[in-house]
Amino acid sequence: MSVSSPPSSARATAVRPRPARVAVASLVGTTIEYYDFSVYAMAASLALGPLFFPSENATASMLAAFATFAVAFVARPLGSALFSTIGDRVGRRRSLLICLLLMGCSTVAIGLLPTFDTAGVAAPVLLIVCRVLQGLAVGGEWGGAVLLATEHAPAHRRAIFGSFPQIGPPLGFVLAAVVFTATSTLSGPDGFLTWGWRVPFLLSVAMVGVGLWVRVRVTESPAFEEAATKQELDRAPMIAVFREFPLRILMATLVALGGLTTWFLITTFSVSYGAETLHIAPRTMVLIACAAAATHGILIIPAALVVERFGRKMPMIAGSVGVTLLVIPAFSLLETADPVLIALGFCLTMVPFTLILGPIGTWLAELFPTRVRYAGASTGFMLASLFAGLAPLVATSLVSGGRSPLLLGLYACGIALIGTIALLFSPETKTRSLLDD
Repeated sequence: MSVSSPPSSARATAVRPRPARVAVASLVGTTIEYYDFSVYAMAASLALGPLFFPSENATASMLAAFATFAVAFVARPLGSALFSTIGDRVGRRRSLLICLLLMGCSTVAIGLLPTFDTAGVAAPVLLIVCRVLQGLAVGGEWGGAVLLATEHAPAHRRAIFGSFPQIGPPLGFVLAAVVFTATSTLSGPDGFLTWGWRVPFLLSVAMVGVGLWVRVRVTESPAFEEAATKQELDRAPMIAVFREFPLRILMATLVALGGLTTWFLITTFSVSYGAETLHIAPRTMVLIACAAAATHGILIIPAALVVERFGRKMPMIAGSVGVTLLVIPAFSLLETADPVLIALGFCLTMVPFTLILGPIGTWLAELFPTRVRYAGASTGFMLASLFAGLAPLVATSLVSGGRSPLLLGLYACGIALIGTIALLFSPETKTRSLLDD
């Protein structure tokens, strides 16, 4: 069923910003969101286990910390359902402003939480609540940012502009790594566990302020405004997208899962594994993960140029095959405990990886019509995030007891192979109009 969007005099009189400005605004938003999310991932790897889940067994504490990391991924699809309904009925821009505020508030709250020694069991409970709120925010942010960029872009530049929000996750991760490294250096090991771990969370206040200033200057997307004018918006976009496009949702989920599993194993699990099992300095492991994330971020625009030239499908298949082939040797290098070799393996894996995750936002936007585009793109990606977010937990179990990290490579290879098969059956979307319903 369709519903018209309420009129907006502000929208009618606003001067349409250049696509580049919208792309930058989307990039700023996803950078902030993923900075906040990455800060938690690093804190879970390095500090939150003993602070919120004290145990005589270090592995048990780490599993509990990674469980709270996974909780947010359970909340992501719920956030996708909530904010995609707002985005597909009221507008992308309004949904994104709410997401940014929610993420900022929940991240700062984590930095202010009492630990288990102070508040007992209330401390981990409050931590889980904050994680759920973070998950809800990210569940709505990613899809809206991608759509705002792609729906403002010229048809022959959609992959390029749509890739800008994808720079946000690696850039946010790098910023979080820099802040964590600086904080741990200044505070020292004891000071870091006492107060230093809180600083990266509290710094989110300033970043959210910048993000809001940028976001309020962006107008609604032309595709959404046209659909609203024609009264082509669904009252229940989540129901409509599952009813009308279930195979596209499945395809989107499997393709994204193939890449995201590798991402979380490299940027989250490897940090704790290297520090706890290989006895590599935590700061060194953070820098290794940071190098991999930076490699991915640098290659996103070049990957977008390739996709703009040759279409979406074949480059993404090539990337998925490349990840499938490289993850086994990359994770096998963990056995060397040599930081240089580990970084080399991870960075090389990021090359084909970027051909999947770089253009995936544009590809997902082109899979779905305007009236359910937010719901479809967000749901596919966030369902993949839900299962990929379990990767650190699965990985901890796989290598417990001193088992070889080769198992990590086999696990990531199997998931990437599933994504490759899904891509083989996917349509080429380059020539689709975002105004078609």
